[in-house]
Amino acid sequence: MLLKKLTGGELLFGEGRISGYIAVTLAALSLLGVLAFHFPEYLTTPDLRAAYDVDVIRMIMFAALVVSGSLGLLNFVRNTNKRAGLIAWSFIIVAIALGGHRVEVIAFEQGPAYLGLDWFILDLLGSTLIFIFIEKIIPHRKQAILRPEWQTDLHHFFVNHLIVGFVLLAANQFVANAFGWAVEQGSQEWVQSFNWISQLLLVLLVADLVQYALHRVYHEVSFFWRFHSIHHSAKTMDWLAGSRQHIAELTVTRCCVLAPIFVLGFDKSVIDAYIIIVGFQAVLNHTNAQIKFGWLKYIIVTPQFHHWHHSSDKAAIDRNYAAHFAFIDYLFGTAVKGQKEWPEAYGVVGDYVPEGWFKQQVFPLINK
Repeated sequence: MLLKKLTGGELLFGEGRISGYIAVTLAALSLLGVLAFHFPEYLTTPDLRAAYDVDVIRMIMFAALVVSGSLGLLNFVRNTNKRAGLIAWSFIIVAIALGGHRVEVIAFEQGPAYLGLDWFILDLLGSTLIFIFIEKIIPHRKQAILRPEWQTDLHHFFVNHLIVGFVLLAANQFVANAFGWAVEQGSQEWVQSFNWISQLLLVLLVADLVQYALHRVYHEVSFFWRFHSIHHSAKTMDWLAGSRQHIAELTVTRCCVLAPIFVLGFDKSVIDAYIIIVGFQAVLNHTNAQIKFGWLKYIIVTPQFHHWHHSSDKAAIDRNYAAHFAFIDYLFGTAVKGQKEWPEAYGVVGDYVPEGWFKQQVFPLINK
């Protein structure tokens, strides 16, 4: 695998690895972007596609090809290990051969399922630019960007973004079939009579109560813990660690959270805002960032609060379940109290979960 050939550890200026890694990343994302232009009906997310300007994306792709080509050439000329430069230019050549940023998008019909390749590209670019910057400016602890286990978590990030269309399709069909009987026009009109901010706060609270209950099941029922332990197996916390999740857990969680949202009939713009908040908070709460929230840490879930949930310290086992509102754990008596600001160690007690995306998908099915 390509990722196995790229070593981790601290990246230092002047050794050529930084330019090489940036070149490979931009070239690979550009090639994926070209493929998305060729097959938008299969590789792009309908809601996201409607939100961005294709001409702007073309400009970004052109700039990425130029920058990756320049850095790849620099890496090839100056670095003794020329692998990154060669990989980057291989991607660039294929991308240009397929039309580069000039690929025309012909009329197409959107199918019921799709691969979220555009969602992966844009989210990876945005997340790396925002959260790596935050982690380097105000780190909780000193650690390399390419820390141990980063390849496994990047595989999770890629797959989970790629299958978003299938997960949403499965979740929507399941919820519509299983809970269609519970939809009641009066209750939906009552919810929609609230102003926008009230609806947003309500949907966050409803979703978090469902996630809290489901999260406790994942921890306290051994069969479900086998799947959830994958998420807890990361021994280093950063913005990418939150992507480590079993596909089965991802699908079940989406179905359970979507059910009350579907039944209550929240406004679509409220649901769209909720999805953005969920995505941002999920990444933020895993970051290796020393962010102070003051008294708000008792109200909302912060990185410090969620880091304790991932800790292998005895005081943290089966604690801090909430995803959005920390006060839920305080109300139900499951909040970590009286400990230091940050935990010492992360991961599952006993460190028995294997590394590697495929091994982690199989692990809950063959291990008890």
